[in-house]
Amino acid sequence: MTSFNIAELKPGIFFSEDLVLDKTFILLNNMIPLSEPLIQALTDWQFTQVFSNGTVQYEKPAEKEEIQEEKIQTAANTTPIPPPVDVTDEINTILNDDTKEAEKTITPISDSEKLEMAENIYNDYLNYTERMFTRFATHKELDIKIISGRIKALCLFMRDNTRYLLRIMQSSIPQNKNFLVSHALRSTALAISIGLQLRIPLNKLIELGISCILHELGMLKLPPQLYMTDRPLTISEKKAVLTHPVLGYDILKSYDFPLSICLGVLEHHEKENSSGYPQKLDGSKISMYAKIISVACTFESMTAKRQYKDPQNSNAAIIELLKNTGNQYDENVVKALLFSLSLFPLGTYVYLSDGKIGISAEVNPADPKNPIVELINETDENGRPKTVQPGGRDLSITRALTDNELADLLKSMPQIKAGLR
Repeated sequence: MTSFNIAELKPGIFFSEDLVLDKTFILLNNMIPLSEPLIQALTDWQFTQVFSNGTVQYEKPAEKEEIQEEKIQTAANTTPIPPPVDVTDEINTILNDDTKEAEKTITPISDSEKLEMAENIYNDYLNYTERMFTRFATHKELDIKIISGRIKALCLFMRDNTRYLLRIMQSSIPQNKNFLVSHALRSTALAISIGLQLRIPLNKLIELGISCILHELGMLKLPPQLYMTDRPLTISEKKAVLTHPVLGYDILKSYDFPLSICLGVLEHHEKENSSGYPQKLDGSKISMYAKIISVACTFESMTAKRQYKDPQNSNAAIIELLKNTGNQYDENVVKALLFSLSLFPLGTYVYLSDGKIGISAEVNPADPKNPIVELINETDENGRPKTVQPGGRDLSITRALTDNELADLLKSMPQIKAGLR
């Protein structure tokens, strides 16, 4: 299949075979000329190439031989070539085509329902990730088409519901899952949210998500006791663990994953200041997917409970990343994480300067340091949870609640489910 640069295509040309956007989406029938609206729509969606098994032609291709001679003669003696079919609307809805049925059932009417929906979707993806890892470990199966479809659906959901998924992630950390499973999914959600902030096109966002959900796959080639233990590792065991990016890269290459996805896995522990591994690359040589995964999985690791450590306060974790000591992380990626989560990440319970308690519910794009806060057990005149916007002279966020304070709060108000109302 030949690729064609969209910038070089002109309205009115034909292709000898159908024009496609990818292996599953036919863009243009070979009997219809390319139109200016279609070129513009592709450009607007930041596609750079289209594909065809045919060649560019400047006249309408002859119809197939199977068509009866009478039909050919009739067509030749009647009207000229029909006007181009404007498929702009098709391009503008391509991102939704695969999830139309899902969208019918996941359009709730309240924030509470959206949070419950996000929790259900999150748990579904946890189960899927666990099955995927188990299937690879036991049967060496890794289906890029299935993974791509699942990640695409997640990207589409997060495009409109990022704040709900990130909010429930604060409290939805199942203790019965292999930590690699929860780490992979939580990091992927964070990476996708960063990608959305950076305005990464959908096709690249899907690749980023695939790379992130598989970034620890190489660990499955190592003995479980090396990454599941709470004891200090020996020098030789540490060296073995440090090989997991290379092992993951080799696995994905052997299954014909695109190089961009493989490099995200290989380089996710590299650092901007060349202090990372396995190649000690500097920032100019690290792939963008790896830069994003590095920040996402670092924040996830800092804020998640492990057998060998307690979770760090999410507010403290985001501040630590913003400090970027030693210039370890790409500054633009860290800022994108801030704009995704705010300084008090979504789902964080906070004390306000007026003595009230609330939960960080939504990022304020104009002031990411001060998220919109939903007050606990307070509603507005319509019965919806009451929200306030700290940051002014009269109201500010004092600090985040500690784990013990949050546990006491939940005990005293059993109607509250952490992260949900």
